[in-house]
Amino acid sequence: MKNTPSVGQSISRLEGHLKVTGKAKYAAEYDAPDLLYGYIVNSTITKGKIKTIDTSEIKNMEGIIEVFTHENKPSTAWFDFKYADMDAPPGTVFKPLKDNEIKYNGQPIALVVADTFEMARYAATKIKIVYDEENFETDLKTNLDKARDPKKGLASLLKPPPPKPTGDFEKEYEKSFVKIDNHFSHGTEHHNPMEMYASTVIYEGKDKLTIYDKTQGTINSQMYVANVFGLKMKNVQVISPFVGGGFGSGLRPQQQLFMAVMASLALKRNVRVTLDRAQMYIIGHRPPTLQHTKFGADKDGKVNAIYHKATGETSRFEDYVEIVVNWANMLYPAENTLLEHEIVPLDVYSPLDMRAPGGSTGMHAIEVTMDEIAYKLNIDPLELRLINYSEIDKSSDKEYSSKELRKCYLEGAEKFGWNKRNPEPRSMKRGNKLVGYGMATGIWDANRIFGRAEAIMTPDGKVEIKSAVTDIGTGTKTIMTQIAADELGLPIEDITFSYADSKMPFAPIQGGSFTTATVGPAVQNACQALNKKLFKIAKDLEGSELKNVKFKDVIFDYGFISIKDKPEIRLDVKEIIKANGGEAIRTTNAAMPNPLTYGKKARAVHSAVFVEVEVDEELGVIEVIRAVSAVAAGKIINPKTAESQVLGGMIWGISKALHEETILDHQFGKYMNANLGEYHIPVHADIHDLEVLFVEENDQFVNDLGVKGVGEIGGVGMPPAITNAIFHATGKRIYDLPIHFDKLI
Repeated sequence: MKNTPSVGQSISRLEGHLKVTGKAKYAAEYDAPDLLYGYIVNSTITKGKIKTIDTSEIKNMEGIIEVFTHENKPSTAWFDFKYADMDAPPGTVFKPLKDNEIKYNGQPIALVVADTFEMARYAATKIKIVYDEENFETDLKTNLDKARDPKKGLASLLKPPPPKPTGDFEKEYEKSFVKIDNHFSHGTEHHNPMEMYASTVIYEGKDKLTIYDKTQGTINSQMYVANVFGLKMKNVQVISPFVGGGFGSGLRPQQQLFMAVMASLALKRNVRVTLDRAQMYIIGHRPPTLQHTKFGADKDGKVNAIYHKATGETSRFEDYVEIVVNWANMLYPAENTLLEHEIVPLDVYSPLDMRAPGGSTGMHAIEVTMDEIAYKLNIDPLELRLINYSEIDKSSDKEYSSKELRKCYLEGAEKFGWNKRNPEPRSMKRGNKLVGYGMATGIWDANRIFGRAEAIMTPDGKVEIKSAVTDIGTGTKTIMTQIAADELGLPIEDITFSYADSKMPFAPIQGGSFTTATVGPAVQNACQALNKKLFKIAKDLEGSELKNVKFKDVIFDYGFISIKDKPEIRLDVKEIIKANGGEAIRTTNAAMPNPLTYGKKARAVHSAVFVEVEVDEELGVIEVIRAVSAVAAGKIINPKTAESQVLGGMIWGISKALHEETILDHQFGKYMNANLGEYHIPVHADIHDLEVLFVEENDQFVNDLGVKGVGEIGGVGMPPAITNAIFHATGKRIYDLPIHFDKLI
């Protein structure tokens, strides 16, 4: 009996049934005896100092256990580096309750702990605080004179600074046949996952904790807690099997984790701290960013000069930076470039990576500028991309490990019906609706880093795979099971993938679209090592027909080891386990890129996005009627979960282009729409016909599986494609996101 390969099959999420039936437990749903509840008190000013904080009234309330402030906070680590994490930017990490200084509006300044959540929340409103307020600055646009280059730290390994200038941009730009000079902006966006940020801390005894945390990295939270609170790493266990949406919000330890652990250790009790929806807006955000592009092209459409500058927001204490301006020269091989990125320190909390950080920002400006060149020259926007097509990343002068973007353009255009487009703006109508077609390119890095996995064959011949990696809803559990099943030659039901526990083998934070490419090869290696171990035991069996056979000449299939050329000779794996005394057989293996060869080629995932919009001619109301994303992302492990990822990115792209923006009132330094009633996101009525097309791409270099991530690429090309479609429909070029109807009336 031959096992059917799992990789490449559209298998439904293995944990899906638990989620849709409500049996999946999230961080705030774990039971614990005598559980206490903490509620965070937030500052109501933006900058200054706490003069007095009076908690005497609430300490006498029934049900109140303790109130923690900077005045009675238990001792924590002194050195800054102890507070760092896997995603920390350069600077000084914020330390909750460190002192009386207020650095930003909404800063946590106290924790009320009670025997019920409701009591803790009520008592928090009764704390009397007197502030000494100071002047503050929260407006990016009025503080551009304070812009500076960001500091560089370990974060620059995954977020490289802009490449150095090449050629002579100014000279080439001035003599260009077509010169496009544009300014772009987009507002603040906040992560809004359905699951609230929460941590449930179980006090297991002296200096020993089990923590159920909403996180995108169990080991990241474990390291943070151990370092900050002076605990042994082995005494801190972080578990997070189900995450109700991440999008980057759980890449860094969240503030409720610090508060819950602090209270649990101080009180020697089980403690849960959950943030409400408004409080979630103080954890991090996609920073508002201003961009300036100047592209020059010859009369045939060849781009010969690229200038791209971005100016983004950061906090006073950390230098948060995104990759915004690096992308254009990775796609379009201009010889003359000038790329700049600056940040403006403001009195806000540090921004935080949000799905496709920097990519969805930078590609909007780049692809809208390319669209303008196409219209200036009367060249089809798709044809312009093909004129400027390159097999190398010009910014590094490296050949791509694989690049099937041309296929994306051609197959996506055919699927969409791009040839039906009348190129004249405002020429296509449907009743009282102006119809527009727009397209754009998407690109995202295809990275991988270090990861480990363990494979355990149990006495019944089934296998458990272990890794500390989380599954933030991307289908990680399912695809890792598929990878293991194929390597071991077992049906998928004989594989259990255990994950999201910091006591399991190391995995990095889940983000940046590098999880499958990082943990997948580790799972692959662990399974191959397990096969070799089984084979060695089989060879040593008395009378074994495999004694003189080499490992390369056998196959593992459906629980048997057989000889390739003599399939009738085979050995049941269960017999091997018997020979091992009935003991489980274990292997642990790591996977990481080869530092001697990995940097020799550029690695990226690409997409081509085609969008149709309708714009009400009188009201200016915009609807995205349909969109096609053609994606080249190497081998697709599971088309169903991969398609789901890209669809989610496309929906977020619609949201970024037309809906999402957090409004900060600079008189108060406060976000005014910190709720889902006024922070607009798409609803069902806003989403119509979306289609994902994966083009075939074979990559033997990027990793042994040939996989690239798809989590980010779905959202990168959508905002510019929508913007370009709106121009085609209306003849109006809008440079600021989000685009609301008032800009079109």
